[in-house]
Amino acid sequence: MRLLLTGASGFTGVHLAQAARDSGYTVIELNGNLQDRTSVTKQIVQCKPSHVIHLAAISAVTHGEFAEIYESNLIGSLNLLEALASLPNVPQKIILASSAYVYGNDPNRPILDEKMSACPSNHYAISKYAMELMAQTFVTHLPLIIVRPFNYTGAGHDERFVIPKIIAHYAKQANSIELGDIDAKREYNDVRDVVSIYLRLLERGQPGEIYNVASGRPVSVRSVLSRLHNLTGRELPVVQNPKFMRSNEIACLVGNGQRLVNTLGPIDWRPLDETLQWMLSAASKAPERIND
Repeated sequence: MRLLLTGASGFTGVHLAQAARDSGYTVIELNGNLQDRTSVTKQIVQCKPSHVIHLAAISAVTHGEFAEIYESNLIGSLNLLEALASLPNVPQKIILASSAYVYGNDPNRPILDEKMSACPSNHYAISKYAMELMAQTFVTHLPLIIVRPFNYTGAGHDERFVIPKIIAHYAKQANSIELGDIDAKREYNDVRDVVSIYLRLLERGQPGEIYNVASGRPVSVRSVLSRLHNLTGRELPVVQNPKFMRSNEIACLVGNGQRLVNTLGPIDWRPLDETLQWMLSAASKAPERIND
């Protein structure tokens, strides 16, 4: 089993690569720039993957260079799929990581399932939905599975994201933290559960399907702060900073994961407190943060 992994040096990729090796895969990390079509094609022809998971992307909603988001998330994905489609023997399964943000911000749709229409509201989400649409041109040639993960985190997550930012402030015993909307609700799932699901989908996922990777557990940042207060015995005062408030902020992003459960069987999601404790312990050892 030869797994070609893009984005292997990113937050998710590091955890996924190790989990895949533990599961018996030979992991081949795609090196270089996905926007270099010639290099991508050469590497893929050489490695002859039996499976592919495509993680490489600009994943920060706050990334300010919008053209770079599209070049990475759309054009890079196109180059990858064209190279895979050119192989004499195409891989058995190909997973493309999209995002729950493609659903957009509609208060009348509190729990999101895959049958709902996409309505992306920022450049990151638009780029991911554009990737999904582009991928449809390959469905007759390649066994594609699209995953829409809801928010997840874990040890080593970049501090541009809110939970690792809070964890880092606890680790350095900061007197306060500047945040935006602390009442917005997200799922904050554990990266270890997410990568396990991706590997299970390589075995049992149905080509042509879209899967929410969702626990259905919405949590506000305010609640996360309260949980960390209970775990550490310390309160971290919040200063709301307008520069962290987004005009198109999604008030609640929570998914229906029933299609995933129907395919894989029951999923034992880790409790959020367990994830937070893991992150606190890792932060106390000052690990290097990994961008994703």
